[in-house]
Amino acid sequence: MVVTGGTGLVGRALVAALAADGHGVVVATRRPQAAAGLGAGVQALPWPAGSPAGARGEGDAAWRDALAEADAVVHLAGASIAAGRWTPERKERIRASRIESTRLVVDALAQASPRPRVLVSGSAVGYYGPRGDEELTEADGPGHDFLSEVCVAWEAEARRAEELGARVVLVRTGLVLAPDGGALPRMARPFRFFLGGPVGSGRQWISWIHRADWVEMVRWIIGNDAVSGPVNATAPQPETSAAFSRELGRVLHRPARIRVPAVALRLALGEMADALLVGGQRAVPARALALGFAFRYPALPLALSSVMG
Repeated sequence: MVVTGGTGLVGRALVAALAADGHGVVVATRRPQAAAGLGAGVQALPWPAGSPAGARGEGDAAWRDALAEADAVVHLAGASIAAGRWTPERKERIRASRIESTRLVVDALAQASPRPRVLVSGSAVGYYGPRGDEELTEADGPGHDFLSEVCVAWEAEARRAEELGARVVLVRTGLVLAPDGGALPRMARPFRFFLGGPVGSGRQWISWIHRADWVEMVRWIIGNDAVSGPVNATAPQPETSAAFSRELGRVLHRPARIRVPAVALRLALGEMADALLVGGQRAVPARALALGFAFRYPALPLALSSVMG
């Protein structure tokens, strides 16, 4: 199997699980040194995402050759959406890192012989845009903000692989709960100083998933030919910001009373505040549940206790 983005928060866990299953795994990455310690049977190869268009070299040929030997490709690469204020330059980097890297993968698939049978491509619940209390399934259309537009274009690039005969699955991931990265450790930090609480009104929805369930879902997707198109990688029970804060406070034995004003977040973070913190999506995994996927952590109390306990 070939995995791009295999050194990130979910990528590393997925690669480790696939290797433990006995799969030979190739991690295509701009920083092969970051793939150290991923386990036996894992090979890191350089790839040219982010390089000037048309750039080719020995490393480029190696990862392309690996595609022809792979049964599946999992494409997770992309710049972090939460690493800094959304300046015009950063927004362009976010957009290009997803759309251009996906185009690179699909163009390489077109040249591969034989080709992998499935492309699992990352996406996000940001596809839906802020939708208030509306419950969102994979059948719902996109929103109209920056992240929605990025996700629409990102998914369209991945879907080109369907014309090559590949099964394409678009994994719309919510907030991933993990102890060693992502948003949760940053969310927990104020609580440790008795300063925790909900964001803004507290009524916005958080669609979350335990990292272990995310990994199991992708393994399930790879092996299940009935799964295609968009799949919400979120737990069956999303929570409001207020409920999430209360539960996080309970696990950390801290109060959750100090509300972070939305206006302060907008002043500090600009457009990113509305997209990631003040807005929200109430996305549910209708497709996965209908096809029989079983969550180990369907509800927040057990999930947070597992991660933070």
